Amino acid sequence: MLKEYINDAWLPILQFNQLDSFEALWALNKDAWFEPPNYRRGGWSGVIRTSIALPDGGKVGIFIKRQENHFFRSWRNFFRLTATFEREFRNILNFRRLGVPTLEPIYYCQKTVDGTLRAIVVTRELEGYQPFDAPCYKPIGQIDKSRRRQLIARVATTLRHMHDAHLQHNCLYLKHIFVKEGVGGAVDACLIDLEKAKWRPIRSIISTRDLYSLYRCAEGWSRTDRLRFFLAYRGEDHLSVESKKRLRGIVKRLIDKKRQL
Repeated sequence: MLKEYINDAWLPILQFNQLDSFEALWALNKDAWFEPPNYRRGGWSGVIRTSIALPDGGKVGIFIKRQENHFFRSWRNFFRLTATFEREFRNILNFRRLGVPTLEPIYYCQKTVDGTLRAIVVTRELEGYQPFDAPCYKPIGQIDKSRRRQLIARVATTLRHMHDAHLQHNCLYLKHIFVKEGVGGAVDACLIDLEKAKWRPIRSIISTRDLYSLYRCAEGWSRTDRLRFFLAYRGEDHLSVESKKRLRGIVKRLIDKKRQL
């Protein structure tokens, strides 16, 4: 069980703000919710955003996710209650270890208080990033072609990197992909909400599942946008025989889903 983690680079900053303990972080701005608590299955989870001071001056934004009595079980911990945030935090660490861009971890801890399991995850704010379904990126068909191609290509290569590491996001929607545009058209992409992410041995299954989810929510994407994305994801200029087979599988799932609705 991962009971407590503190990023060494952030420890002096947390100490400077007197936020280097579970209790201090749990009590901070209890009513200033960025995402109001979600109550389900006898527990809740919520998110606040706040700014903390840097010892050398200035401030930095952080997100603090807190939950109470949200558990998951797996074959590894079937007889032990574990906070769902632990799974998400382990995935953040694993993604970063494998070079897949995601949030910067600052702090994690879980404690049982008066018989209630509580957990906290603290990450750095993604400064300058926007979710890919933010108003400035939707509908994508209204973005000029050059910028649109750069955005789609960066997202595609980031997802390919994730899948090459045999990591499946398992909840891949545009709102979970954050993008940042820099000077000269440079684009960075970052993946969030990794609670359901997992390692899987068969890459083709990973790819089909995640890209199906992505295409389902890709409103405003033209057929050309979808094809250009898939070509960038596959690293091809023209669809190979294998790529055509993969793409047909995804399209078939999309059509079958529409028929069920």
